[in-house]
Amino acid sequence: MPSLTNIFWLGVKELRSLRRDVVLVVFVAYAFTMAIYTQARGTSSEVNNATIAFVDEDQSQLSLQLASCFYPPRFKPPGTLRPDQVDRAMDEGRFMFVVVVPPRFEADLRAGRRTELQVNIDATAMFQASNGASYIQRILNDEMTRYLQRSDSRLAGATQFVIRKAFNPNGDTTWFNGIVAIINQITLLTVILTGAALIREREHGTLEHLMVMPLTALEIALAKVWANGLVILTAATISLFVVVKGALAVPIAGSIPLFLGGVMLYLFFATALGIFLGTVARTMAQFALLIILLIFTLQMLSGGSTPVESQPEWLQRLTLVLPSRHFVTFAQAIIFRGAGLDIVWPQFAAVGGIGLTFFIYALSRFRESIAASR
Repeated sequence: MPSLTNIFWLGVKELRSLRRDVVLVVFVAYAFTMAIYTQARGTSSEVNNATIAFVDEDQSQLSLQLASCFYPPRFKPPGTLRPDQVDRAMDEGRFMFVVVVPPRFEADLRAGRRTELQVNIDATAMFQASNGASYIQRILNDEMTRYLQRSDSRLAGATQFVIRKAFNPNGDTTWFNGIVAIINQITLLTVILTGAALIREREHGTLEHLMVMPLTALEIALAKVWANGLVILTAATISLFVVVKGALAVPIAGSIPLFLGGVMLYLFFATALGIFLGTVARTMAQFALLIILLIFTLQMLSGGSTPVESQPEWLQRLTLVLPSRHFVTFAQAIIFRGAGLDIVWPQFAAVGGIGLTFFIYALSRFRESIAASR
């Protein structure tokens, strides 16, 4: 099988060329280690160490008990303020939340009279402010309910909702962010490695050397597919075990081999996209601009960063032709929900079909590029 032999040795040449590019090797190592860890830990939307203070004008047992309900890691130990200190404290940024308990709060609540708590919020930190307001409301409501139920009073018309979270009971965004980071890096790095390899060969003149050899465009393209795909698959596997399972302690519910099989299928599309962009761009600068235009659009529309359901209906239908959407869907189903092949096979088929179609188109563009260079 001389064709397979050519593909193998051309792929080995790609690996040796990548090994000599120290900057690119360091970039790949960083992207699948520190970049994933910092994205998972550093972009959490959860409330963490939020500063809160109480203005207690009631000085009752209930008001003191409310203040004691806020503790780390969600909130720092509550401070105390006088009413005339609230504006200055928030202007100086010392507190993100200030809860004002009015006079006779407990007495009015016991008597069934209407009463209010005031929560002042510094909304300059938007996510913390929004999520923190929900935390504070729930904590205060739960504590007032428990306090009054220990006496003869009851909250009129109160309904208790019991929420049970599946697959991520504590709502830890680190789990979600870690997997999404791997998915994004797979897309980005595969396209960069493949496209950069093609442009580097054109700039260094090695592509002309390949064209005078008894090689076909298909052999050259497949060599780039397996070589760069192997690098990304190896890096993603190491990152999954060392960073996601090890450092981030994300439990993986499904089959890791099934997930990696899906990654291999998706890499076929991603490497084809890299070859396509490498034929369109004539220089590395043009290639970088195309990366910004296309790759980050794919990531935004894939459903990894934001839910697909939040997009306009026409755009949701359009994303069905993007393999990245199907990749995110089956990756999250396998990793978080423990889905098997019997559940995710439609997404596997979609990624494989779209990837094969795009590879054929990219190969035709690659043939045209080679013919134009002769």
